[in-house]
Amino acid sequence: MTVIDALILGTLEGLTEFLPISSTGHLILASKLLGLQQTDAHKAFEVSIQLGSILAVLFIYAKKLLVDKSLWVKVIVAFLPTAIFGFLFYKTIKSLFGIETVSIMLIAGGILFLLVEFFRRNKRGSEGKSIDDLTIKESFVIGLFQSISMVPGTSRSGMTMLGGIFSGLSRKSAAEFSFLLAVPTMFVATFYDLYKNRSSMAVDDYNLLAIGFGVAFIVAFFTVKAMIRFLENHTFIAFGIYRIIVGLAFWFFVV
Repeated sequence: MTVIDALILGTLEGLTEFLPISSTGHLILASKLLGLQQTDAHKAFEVSIQLGSILAVLFIYAKKLLVDKSLWVKVIVAFLPTAIFGFLFYKTIKSLFGIETVSIMLIAGGILFLLVEFFRRNKRGSEGKSIDDLTIKESFVIGLFQSISMVPGTSRSGMTMLGGIFSGLSRKSAAEFSFLLAVPTMFVATFYDLYKNRSSMAVDDYNLLAIGFGVAFIVAFFTVKAMIRFLENHTFIAFGIYRIIVGLAFWFFVV
């Protein structure tokens, strides 16, 4: 991997981490186009630069997290299913990292978003409950949705947003809870992955990781703000269509 590769992947991570289009899936697809092999060290790189995006969320929502302690309880409860399933099925999940899986899950997720929006077509982005109204039980349900996203190409943010919508949240609130839930999820995933693959990573890998991390932070900061504004008056239809097009393109031309 070169510095240019790290810059490209860092930018792509920052753009896609908080959009319901699968950042992991896009990183795998981009790595394929860049000619990068999916080694253990490279998989750890793809997961670890996501931490840069997560720090952008902490920067944006720091005040809210410090003031509202009940919010942390909801986030931790929602994190539990992923923590349990991720620990139990780590090797199985890693074995799924491939173009075929990503393509299929992008298409399936795109269809799901279109179906959801079809049944919610008369509701504006601001209609629905706020995060303050979210119960512990509903938080856990959103966590179950997130655990499905461990399959690459599914989209962590996409599944948690859908979970939020099914729990009665507005599109905007579902997105914000998804962003906040990313904090413990990606912190644990990153450090666990680095620990598991520490022996396969060289000094140069960590230098490139720092570059990808920094770029992801900057790009994610502006992406989160733009996404919130977008969902105040728009639906997920564009993301659903995009997922299907990209999934089909890679299935027919790359797989």
